[in-house]
Amino acid sequence: MPTTLARSFTLTALLAAAGGAAAQTPVANPMPDGSRDMYLGLGLQSANRYEGGSGRHLLLMPVLQAEWSNGVFISGASAGMHWSGSEGLEYGPLLSLHPGRSERGRALTGAGLSGTGSNTALPPLLMGGWPAMTRMTGMPDVPRRLEGGAFLTWYLNPQWRLANSVLYGAGRERDGLRATVDLQRVAAAVAPHHTLSFTAGITLADAHYNRALFGVTPAQELVGANFVRRPYAPGGGVKDVHAGVRWNWALAPSWMLTSGAHAARLAGDAKASPLVERPTSVTAWSALAYRF
Repeated sequence: MPTTLARSFTLTALLAAAGGAAAQTPVANPMPDGSRDMYLGLGLQSANRYEGGSGRHLLLMPVLQAEWSNGVFISGASAGMHWSGSEGLEYGPLLSLHPGRSERGRALTGAGLSGTGSNTALPPLLMGGWPAMTRMTGMPDVPRRLEGGAFLTWYLNPQWRLANSVLYGAGRERDGLRATVDLQRVAAAVAPHHTLSFTAGITLADAHYNRALFGVTPAQELVGANFVRRPYAPGGGVKDVHAGVRWNWALAPSWMLTSGAHAARLAGDAKASPLVERPTSVTAWSALAYRF
């Protein structure tokens, strides 16, 4: 990551990852009153069609990350505000746009430089044929939802931190609750103009969230050629475990190439859902960003 970017942002990773829009929280940084720092970019992302699905698609990935001197920030599909003035501790309110899911896969949202590179609402590229019947056939759409909550980040030392977020409002009934706990390695210089960052963590979800994304009602029961979709009402608990890596290459003072990969494995009641074809999902991306 370029030195200029390091003054305002450190790297974090998802959320919720493949299962939803992860909360992105740029590091609070004293800035001159009335100033701001902003990056815009565009890239490509390869991701599972939906969380738990086996098919993949390639999408355009817009990148947006900005921070203002009053503590307000935007990072991809998340926005919030830093309230803490304490060194080593950051907290504040957080809003996030949770991705929806259609019968053909997930309706995706935007990404920030500190995110896992997921996702975009732009039309998908290079989408292959869709089988006549899948585990998702006949399932109702799960609309995008605006979630509200808070984040708390605790620095163990200058290089390592625990990033936590709690968000409410996902699902068809807007009653899904999820929480993410991540151990993150802040960007480390591995060569001139090159940095790496890492993250690993878990996502927890309540029964309302899991039933919206992984549940099957009696009316949605389906028997296919290679599967049986029985009624299923999952409970809450650990939804997934995940890990990610990001590589930033400073091409010039205002240009950077950001690339990375994120893997998540469903767990507990989410993994046992009859909608799940493959419990492990991997997302990879690369984007070019410009600093304003």
